[in-house]
Amino acid sequence: MAVNQKLLEILVCPKCKGDLVLTDNSDGLICHACHLKYLIKDDIPIMLIDEAIPLDKTEAGS
Repeated sequence: MAVNQKLLEILVCPKCKGDLVLTDNSDGLICHACHLKYLIKDDIPIMLIDEAIPLDKTEAGS
């Protein structure tokens, strides 16, 4: 079961309120403005800033 598409359309970055992009392997949501990745665990996006993973410049481009 994947994350609901309608949910993905309304989610924004909790830090900057910017757009999020689903990763290629659907394991997280990326905010390009903040260079953060919010993981998706058991089909639930973990939208806590403290649990977001900082991206290096190569990951932020994907």
